[in-house]
Amino acid sequence: MAGSEIKVMWERILNYTITEQKTSNIHEFLKAHGYSSSLIRAIKEDTEGIRLNGEPVLARTLLTPGDQLAIRITETKFSENIVPSDLPLSIVYEDPDLLVINKPAGMPIHPSQGNYDNTLANACAWYFKEKGEPFVYRCINRLDRDTTGLLIIARHLYSASLLSAMMARREIHREYLALATGIVPEDGIITAPIARKEGSTIERMVDFKHGEYACTHYRRLSITNTDPVYSLVALKLDTGRTHQIRVHMNYIGHPLPGDFLYNPDYSHISRQALHSHHLRFRHPITGEEMHFTAPVPEDMLL
Repeated sequence: MAGSEIKVMWERILNYTITEQKTSNIHEFLKAHGYSSSLIRAIKEDTEGIRLNGEPVLARTLLTPGDQLAIRITETKFSENIVPSDLPLSIVYEDPDLLVINKPAGMPIHPSQGNYDNTLANACAWYFKEKGEPFVYRCINRLDRDTTGLLIIARHLYSASLLSAMMARREIHREYLALATGIVPEDGIITAPIARKEGSTIERMVDFKHGEYACTHYRRLSITNTDPVYSLVALKLDTGRTHQIRVHMNYIGHPLPGDFLYNPDYSHISRQALHSHHLRFRHPITGEEMHFTAPVPEDMLL
């Protein structure tokens, strides 16, 4: 499905009332509001991309207080290398700027060798194909294939740019739930640097000599009455290292059951018992405070 074969367009109009007293032109205003250079170029090339007080204008036009500025962002392409696949897609929230998805276990985020048509990207491509809307896949926060729960998909280039910057500034707050082997202490902070394990392309390990700083906060929520004993733990991350929770919990002696890399014990669960439970962030366009919660999957209930 080549993008050149698609003759539809999706648009998002963003309206601004100019309040700044300092004189600036539209280009400068857009840069100050987080528009990337490539997006500004695309807006300039669109004859309807910029309207000031209802009239099409150039980006060098000066702004004055009280002006009404309308910016049109368009989407005319599909992610050409992503095959639409009719897969389960649990949409927790959707608006013109973003989607929040509750990802199931066993679903990779991106297509890769051996995962050509079974990923979240394929499911999203199918969803927007059925809606008849162009769609470019822009996943903001990533989850491992077997980790369940909440993640964010940006709907257009501007929201993707803003959300990515928010991720970098740690303004998208995530809480995970995990089952951990044994009785985890009531709460604690793990600050142990993480590095790639020598000889492995995917496995990580705590490495105080070569690792990158990593910090995980945890608190125990409950303990099971099972044999073996498991703890239900809530976790928040100050950093976003690959496999951070899995590596850190293994490091303190409480690995996650079902983790094929760090604790291949499948007696209770067939995948790592990790779930992206809660998301909190300000909407990148409206500034509204957003809160989302995904219920604990059945295979993590004891």
